[in-house]
Amino acid sequence: MSRKEAPVPTRKPSITDVARIAGVSYQTVSRVINDAPDVNAATRARIQEIIAEVGYRRNRSAAALVTNRSTSIGIVTDGSPRFGPVGTLLSLEREARERGYVVTVVAANEPFEQSMQGAFDTLDEIGVDGIIVIAPRLSMAEATRRASVRVPVEMIAAGASGTPKVFTYSEDQELGARMATQHLIELGHTDIAHIAGSMDWFDGRVRKSGWEAALAAAGLRPGLCLEGDWSPKWAYETGLRLIEERRVPSAIFAVSDHTALGLIRAFSENGVRVPEDVSIVGFDDLEGSDYFLPPLTTVRQDFPALARATIEVLLGAVEGREVDRTPSVPTLVVRRSAIRAS
Repeated sequence: MSRKEAPVPTRKPSITDVARIAGVSYQTVSRVINDAPDVNAATRARIQEIIAEVGYRRNRSAAALVTNRSTSIGIVTDGSPRFGPVGTLLSLEREARERGYVVTVVAANEPFEQSMQGAFDTLDEIGVDGIIVIAPRLSMAEATRRASVRVPVEMIAAGASGTPKVFTYSEDQELGARMATQHLIELGHTDIAHIAGSMDWFDGRVRKSGWEAALAAAGLRPGLCLEGDWSPKWAYETGLRLIEERRVPSAIFAVSDHTALGLIRAFSENGVRVPEDVSIVGFDDLEGSDYFLPPLTTVRQDFPALARATIEVLLGAVEGREVDRTPSVPTLVVRRSAIRAS
C-alpha cells in the first residue's frame, strides 16, 4: 500500500503510526522528533510531512518517563498588572513553548514569606525541571531566597544579587536609565529631574541609580527626584504640584511611559509646553507611546531577548552547562518629546 493510500488513524495517532506509514523504524521517527542529527534529509522531510498529515502530537508524559525529564518549566509571578512583569511573563511563556516546554504559572500573594513556599511546593509536585521567579519587588525576592526547593531557581530581578540556591538574570535597566539621561545631557540640559517609581521595586531602584550615574559622569549634580507609585494619576498630581510650586525643571527622566503620560497631561492643561518648556524621556516604549502628544522619546525593553536569555540560563542550570549570562540590552527610541535646551 502506498503512503497516500495508508489510512489515517481515527484515534489519536501515535509515533508507531507515523513509523508504519513512513516505512521506517520507531527509533528513526523518535530521532526526527528529538531533532537528532543522524537522519538523512529526505527521510527527515518525509517523516515531518507525515507527522503534519496525521496530526501526531508528542506525548509529553511518555517522553518524561523515557528521558526522566518533565519538559516543564514553572513560573512564579506576583500577579502584577504593570507593563514590565506582564510583558516578561508573556514572552517567557511564548519562548518556552517554542522550545518544546510546557509552562505552569503560579501567582504568589503577599505576605510572600508564606506564599512563595506554597508556590514552590505546588510546582515541585507537578515535577517541573526548573523555576523562574518574576520578582519585581524586594520582599518577593527575599522570600524567594529563603524558600526551600529541589530544582534550579532563577529570579528575574533587575540589579539583585544571587545566592548559592537562587541565581538571577535581568535586562540591564540601569543602562537604559543612563541612556535616557545621557540623551537629555547631550541635548544640553543640566537641570534634569527624575520622577521615580517606588523604591520597593528593583526597577525603580536601578532606574534611579542609572539617572544618578549618568549625571555624575557628566559632572552634574542630581536634580529633583520624587518617588511615587508608577501610576499616571500620581504623575499627573505630581506635575500639578511642580507647576504650583514653580519647580518645573528643564528636563525630566520619567521612570515609565505611564509616568510620562501623567506628567504630559498635567503640563499641557496648564500651559507648560512639552518639549519647548520641558523635555521628557520615558521608559518602556509602551504600545501607543509613539502616539502621545508629543510622540514620546523612551527606552524600549526587549522582552523577547530577555525571555530567550532567561530560558537559556535556566536550562543551562538544569543541564549542568555554562551559558552566557550577559544582561540583555534595552534601546533608546528617539521621538519628539525632548529637544535641545534653549
